[in-house]
Amino acid sequence: MYFINNSGEKQFPVTKRNLFLLLTLLLAGILALYIRNRQAAETILRLSETEPAYEQSAADFGHMEPRQNPYADLSVPTYVTKIEDTFFIVDCYHNQIIYSDSLERPLYEWNIMTDQINKGHTLACDGVVWLTDDTENHRILVFEKKGDMFVHTQTLPDTGVRPHYIVYHEEKQCFYAWSSMTGEMYLLRREEDSSRVYISKILKIPTLDGIYVRSFTILEDDIYFVSGNSSIIRADLDTFEIREEYPVPDALAGMVQLTWIDNYWYITVSTDKQGNQEAATILRTDDLHKLAASDYEDVYAAFIGGGTPYYISYVEDRYYLTEHRLPGHSVWSFRSENGQLQDITAIY
Repeated sequence: MYFINNSGEKQFPVTKRNLFLLLTLLLAGILALYIRNRQAAETILRLSETEPAYEQSAADFGHMEPRQNPYADLSVPTYVTKIEDTFFIVDCYHNQIIYSDSLERPLYEWNIMTDQINKGHTLACDGVVWLTDDTENHRILVFEKKGDMFVHTQTLPDTGVRPHYIVYHEEKQCFYAWSSMTGEMYLLRREEDSSRVYISKILKIPTLDGIYVRSFTILEDDIYFVSGNSSIIRADLDTFEIREEYPVPDALAGMVQLTWIDNYWYITVSTDKQGNQEAATILRTDDLHKLAASDYEDVYAAFIGGGTPYYISYVEDRYYLTEHRLPGHSVWSFRSENGQLQDITAIY
């Protein structure tokens, strides 16, 4: 038996050896095609990590308009900040960050910085780049401002597990990005005279590996962690060597954040040790050692109460509290003077 070509001419005979050769060539061709397609896909993935967060075809962002927020409310907001002359809200369950020149604008007049994140929590800036935690995708996204828009210019993948909180430390010229499930802190720096961000160091609190920790607080040369193992940890900022540990009652185990305000430690609590959100509250104490004996003041009633308070941030002369579970009270503003909470206002 022979193979016949299109002209009716006989070709090489059909033998087991020739069939084996043909099969080998066919498999080699399929393998080469697979490798080429995989390489192309990987190239596209790498390129996509440096593309802008907005879909566009024009290279000149000056001709583009920011997209407006389509929502009239917030869905589990986590963080409010002001960078330069712009306010930002991390709208966690809407998977977006929005921005505006004023907190007095209705939410549907705010613009979208990005909606390419999955349950992001915070935002930080060094004056050149903006970094946000893309929590459920386990990565950090880097943005730059182009005109009135923000462009996604870099992705730092695999930055721990569920990165949850980012702070820029002005003195150290470094971003601190916390991996909420592994006890790891990623120190991120920007290259000199460049907008490229790189991981310079990873520090770790081993006892927090596998414990859900929602935030950290830097105060002078200390760093504090409100951990999910029923304690607050104070460590050295440079080495992460534990300096002291403050036990807390089971009712406060699901702490969110520790904030120093007007000579008091304020703690937002999301759940108790069993994960019950009915235990959510805001408390304060002048000494963290008192917490073990449940010696603290509950101040959540000043904010009506009944919801789940989250992060507190400081902007100019006011504090901003995010909250969920309570419709109509998702962002609060307040001041503190001589230990008294004042001018408490529900903004959104």
